[in-house]
Amino acid sequence: MAYKDNTPEELQKVLADKRESLRAFRFGGAGSRSRNVREGRTLRKEIARILTELRAKSLASSKKIA
Repeated sequence: MAYKDNTPEELQKVLADKRESLRAFRFGGAGSRSRNVREGRTLRKEIARILTELRAKSLASSKKIA
């Protein structure tokens, strides 16, 4: 998913959803053997991508002001 086209508010919403999904993944599958281990990795990577895009947008807006 391309996050460059989203506004910072939309990115914050998506970030909250992804973090909740990661929390549910960590605690929901406690004790179960058959779960997709790769899902946690992809969720963490998507969270990092969103945070990177938010940071880039905040730096770009601060450069426009200065």
